[in-house]
Amino acid sequence: MFYYHHLDTPNPVSQSLSVLLGLKIRKLRMDRNLSQEEFAGLVGVHRTYLGQIERAEKNITIKNLEKICVSLGIEPKELFNFSDIL
Repeated sequence: MFYYHHLDTPNPVSQSLSVLLGLKIRKLRMDRNLSQEEFAGLVGVHRTYLGQIERAEKNITIKNLEKICVSLGIEPKELFNFSDIL
């Protein structure tokens, strides 16, 4: 029998990916001199949600990732290139 208890345990890889993604989004936003409120308006999300994404407190949906990329004028692969923040 297969149990799904492992799905509820913290995964260090996904947690660090969330942290890196949040840092990258914050860096790209700040590079464009946008406040959280301004950027959230461009993306179409609430400012507090954007802050939670940047702090890795919330999981982001693929749809919102796409909206962030469009708002930043970048390809999704650029969002996952962390060489400039490591």
